[in-house]
Amino acid sequence: MALTRVLIAVKTYPTLSNKYDELVCTAGFLEDGSWIRIYPIPFRKLEYDKQYSKYNWIEIDLEKNKSDFRSESYKPKSIDATFKIVGSIGSENGTWRLRKDIVLRNVHTNMTTLIANAKDSKLYTSLAVFKPKSTLDFKIEKVERDWIRRSSTC
Repeated sequence: MALTRVLIAVKTYPTLSNKYDELVCTAGFLEDGSWIRIYPIPFRKLEYDKQYSKYNWIEIDLEKNKSDFRSESYKPKSIDATFKIVGSIGSENGTWRLRKDIVLRNVHTNMTTLIANAKDSKLYTSLAVFKPKSTLDFKIEKVERDWIRRSSTC
């Protein structure tokens, strides 16, 4: 069994599932800096020591998710697939450089090209690091909803 090593970068808020109660979609980077999406993962049903955080390295047994056309999409070989946290990259004492070495390995700067790659049936790129040329506006608007405070692992 060949395990895939993934640096976790994103976890979605859990969504309800008829089959598995609730699931999260997780995305991260392979060691070569390419993106990978992992779905489904029953995150809150995992044992506490397997509830990974952002910038944790995990090793997991994956296979291509054939029900998802996006090139980065994989799924655990089974819903209770064995995986383990094998390390992390913190943010203290200059370790941000270690994150940047992986996360910023493939930065897109041309939105037109990125959209074309998303529509290209040989690529279907759906995850990317994008650096805009400039920021024209930034707004923060208060919403009515009361948000539930979660632990730092979510």
